[in-house]
Amino acid sequence: MSSLGVRRQFAAVSLALAGALVLGACSGSDDPDADAAQSPSSSVSPSTSSTPSPTPTATYKPASAEGPAENVPLPEMPEEAKVESKEGLVAFARYWYELVNYGYETGDVEPVKAISGPDCFACGNYYAAVQSGFRENDWMAGSRIEVEGVDSSFARTDEGYVQALIQLTQDPLEYYGEAGLQTIAPGNELPSVQMIVAEFGTEGWVAVDVVTIRASEK
Repeated sequence: MSSLGVRRQFAAVSLALAGALVLGACSGSDDPDADAAQSPSSSVSPSTSSTPSPTPTATYKPASAEGPAENVPLPEMPEEAKVESKEGLVAFARYWYELVNYGYETGDVEPVKAISGPDCFACGNYYAAVQSGFRENDWMAGSRIEVEGVDSSFARTDEGYVQALIQLTQDPLEYYGEAGLQTIAPGNELPSVQMIVAEFGTEGWVAVDVVTIRASEK
């Protein structure tokens, strides 16, 4: 089934994430003759042993009205998310949203693109939202998605895809510039449900599409 077909089948709507992600002293001799025979040029200087100081880790600073986030660590894919199994799909889904949050904080959406299909319509909306939030010297704050639960029957569709349902909330998307707050886009204060349509290939899991199954009710 094409991404368009998936969207039609599940009546997909844009992601809420579109809204508008380091570390010995020398020993002397007791023999007087030996001491007398030792010339200054042959004396051994004590060696100094020192332990290198650990490299300080840059401190993470979340985005705020004062400026963009700093030293945001790039999430690492857990080993479980590299396995073709129900547990692997669930771990992959959680990781996918961690990368989405990384993008909201840094403006870098390439990690999400690397594990998403090219025809993922909702992903495209997300890329556009982040790009607009980091134009020139602008930045974003808030926006964070909290994944409250992930489940999957791991039943395959006729096309060989599997699906994971994700319950989540999202903070309002705050857009800042040099002049201060520009606008705020609503998030999801109440839980909504989204679905990742995924397939496992030679490079691992890929989010073919992401659709909203149930929007939050306000």
